[in-house]
Amino acid sequence: MGGLTQGPRGASRRCRSTSAAILALVALTGCEPSGSPDQERLASEAQPAAPLSLPALQRQYESLKRQLAKQAPPGHYIVVDTAKNHLLIKRGAEVLLDAIASTGSGVILDKPDQPGTRWVFDTPRGEFSIQTRLTNPVWIKPDWAFLEEDQEIPANPADRAEPGVLGDYALGFGKGYFIHGTLYTRLLGKNVTHGCIRLNDQDLLTTYKLAKIGTPVVIF
Repeated sequence: MGGLTQGPRGASRRCRSTSAAILALVALTGCEPSGSPDQERLASEAQPAAPLSLPALQRQYESLKRQLAKQAPPGHYIVVDTAKNHLLIKRGAEVLLDAIASTGSGVILDKPDQPGTRWVFDTPRGEFSIQTRLTNPVWIKPDWAFLEEDQEIPANPADRAEPGVLGDYALGFGKGYFIHGTLYTRLLGKNVTHGCIRLNDQDLLTTYKLAKIGTPVVIF
């Protein structure tokens, strides 16, 4: 596993354009064109405007939703909420999947052979994209997996391979992080992983079918 990766430039531009759209909407709903000094003085002396009616607020809300939806990536995209441990697959504003997930625990493990360095088991936040799509993935256990179990790190690389623990599919989004299955479905909804994102079998299958190479992944 690794640290945060740089998201695609296109995604960054989309975020900037979304922010610009929100600021523009705030400006449009909160400001009026300025007039003469006398008009400004009269306005300052006037009573506050009456609050908008509920139908007017609903119209503004729907208008804002439509404009924000236009800023969404084209096609499917994945959103992961690490606080609530949910994975969403969306198309525009439409939610195609709302799955309970497990994300990084935040646990810290010191590296015994490198004093002052450590592993931090967080799910990285930021903008990514699906880079690999694997079927029947085999977990190649890293050093920390043996240290956690008080086992010696094997000299033979073949001894690191552990099939059957990642589910039927794995979707890589950079630096060793994957969306994959789990044997421990009772822990879904909790922050218990070493940084990867776990799903149950059915949600993983749906995610694998909808997510292609290049599908955007936004994690917060």
